[in-house]
Amino acid sequence: MSGRPYVIGLTGNIACGKSAVLTMLADLGAETFDADRVAHDVMAAGMPTAERVIAEFGPGIRTADGGIDRRALGAIVFADPSRLARLEELTHPPTVAAIRDRVAASVHAVVVIDAIKLFEAGLAPDCDQVWVVTCDHEQQLERLMRRNGFDRREAQQRINAQPPQEEKVRRADVVINNSGSLYSTAAQVRAAWMALPSQRRDPVDAPG
Repeated sequence: MSGRPYVIGLTGNIACGKSAVLTMLADLGAETFDADRVAHDVMAAGMPTAERVIAEFGPGIRTADGGIDRRALGAIVFADPSRLARLEELTHPPTVAAIRDRVAASVHAVVVIDAIKLFEAGLAPDCDQVWVVTCDHEQQLERLMRRNGFDRREAQQRINAQPPQEEKVRRADVVINNSGSLYSTAAQVRAAWMALPSQRRDPVDAPG
C-alpha cells in the first residue's frame, strides 16, 4: 500500500466500552493498536520507562520480577492529580512514539488507535477521525466495579480522575452510544465504518 493508512482515534472514558468497539472494528478489517497495551510494553521490566517510573514513585511499586505493580501505582496516582500528571509526563511520550511507529509500519488501509488519553497525549492530530464511546454514568460505574473488582468509592475515584466525557463528545467526529445492547452498538459501528472513504475501507494484505 502506498501512503499512510486512514487513522481512527478511538477514545472514551474508563469502562464505557471502547474494547468492545475496538473488537468490532478489528472484525471489520481495521488493524488496531491499544495504547494501554503499548504502555505495558514500554513499562515492561527492565525498560527505561519502567525504571524512571519506579525511581519517581518508589520501590514499593516494583514487582518481584522487576516490573511495575499497576494496582499499587494506581492507588498512588488516582488519589493525587499531581502524581497522575507526573506519571503521564513520564509515560506518554514513549507510548506515543511507539504507537506512531506501529501506525507507520501498518499495511492496512484503516488503523485504529484506542487511547483513553487520545487528546491529552497529543495523538488526536494524528487521526483522520476521532470516535468517542459513551455510556450512562451508572452503567460505567457498575461495569468498572465488576471488571476491576473495585468498591464503589474506588471506582468513582477512577472516573473522577478523568475529564467529563462531554468534553470528548464535543471534539468527536463520531459518537458511539454504548448504553444499549451490543447489537445496537454494533449497528452504530458498522454505519460509521461504511461512511469512511470508500477507497480506504478494505484491508490490504502485506506484500509477500
